[in-house]
Amino acid sequence: MSVVWGIPYLLIKVAVRHLDPALIVEGRTAIAAVVLLPLAYRQRQLRPLLSAWKPLLAYTVVEMAIPWYLLPEAERRLPSSLTGLLVATVPLIAVLLAALTGHRDRVDRRRLSGLVVGLIGVGILLGLDVTHGDLRSVGYVLLVALGYATGPLLAAHYFEHLSSLALSAVSVTVVAVAYLPLAVARAPAQPPPGTVIASVIALGTVCTALAFVAFFELIKEVGSTRATVITYVNPAVAVVLGVAFLGESFTLATGIGFLLILAGSWLSTATARRTRLSQSAS
Repeated sequence: MSVVWGIPYLLIKVAVRHLDPALIVEGRTAIAAVVLLPLAYRQRQLRPLLSAWKPLLAYTVVEMAIPWYLLPEAERRLPSSLTGLLVATVPLIAVLLAALTGHRDRVDRRRLSGLVVGLIGVGILLGLDVTHGDLRSVGYVLLVALGYATGPLLAAHYFEHLSSLALSAVSVTVVAVAYLPLAVARAPAQPPPGTVIASVIALGTVCTALAFVAFFELIKEVGSTRATVITYVNPAVAVVLGVAFLGESFTLATGIGFLLILAGSWLSTATARRTRLSQSAS
């Protein structure tokens, strides 16, 4: 999951050079819907979701509809590597949300120190790697991180015993239908290059259809808060790909900020794992 969801930043950066963000959202969700919806239908896993349509809609909005538009919008100005690093704040936000919503994992000194360390890392990135003109894009990415932290909490609370395949299929289908009019209105006059088409196809098949099924299984296995720690490796993948294929720079601030965010995320989530293991042993 860490590798699969570290790739989209590169793919989005390639696609957004020629396509409107609405078209990228439409492409990845429509492709994923074509893959997932028939599978969910054949397994007769769609009907149970009807009773939970309100949380399903809320999940779809915060996890897909808004973040997947804001990411390419932000990457019009921000490097893909920096975008990936900022999204690495998801575990920090998840810990705060879990505490505010009454999650069983309490925020102790270790987790609080992790939050502080991680936020310092974000501050270094914003202070040294971001220009004034990019602050709006940074705000977009932080909203994406908030959505990515909220989605697993909703999934764990409302859909723990439902099919992850059906949930993924219905969610991407809803987003694809919702974005279709906007995508048609913003379609380019000329067909995009082959690399752009390949990027969107990869986003839809690998980074959306296959990835979401695996991610929901991960949530069932380890819980919503710990599942977000896949972002430990996501930003590293994004940075490596951005530097290697897009010629993006790797600054001292990037390295320091990443290490602090990584350390903060580990501190803020490690306590939950240790506590559950000790409870199981007793």
